[in-house]
Amino acid sequence: MPYTVPEPYCWDKSFMTFYDQIDNEHKGLFQGLFDVGVYPGSVETLRKCNELMAAHFAYEQSMMLKASYPEYAHHKAAHDGFLTTLGKLECPVNASDVDYAKDWLVQHIKTVDFPYRGKL
Repeated sequence: MPYTVPEPYCWDKSFMTFYDQIDNEHKGLFQGLFDVGVYPGSVETLRKCNELMAAHFAYEQSMMLKASYPEYAHHKAAHDGFLTTLGKLECPVNASDVDYAKDWLVQHIKTVDFPYRGKL
């Protein structure tokens, strides 16, 4: 069952992975997507959001590799697919694309990230 997208769109404790850096980066991802929704015509805002996502995914994947996390390949594939989708967005970003990205992040954290809690 899908998880509810918070409104206003911001990170809260229900998204905790209990890894400080990952949780702090997740907060930034929420803010990045929120900003794209507020400034859909801003090329700089979209670029920054894409950079935040790529940097976070790289860090998270490095933690998985270091821990020999068994779901690494599946997790990386999800990240890669989302980065491909984000990379195709153009300004002004459609509201439906922003909604998709916001929902993707919520679902990803709670269904794909949560299983690694305590394993990295």
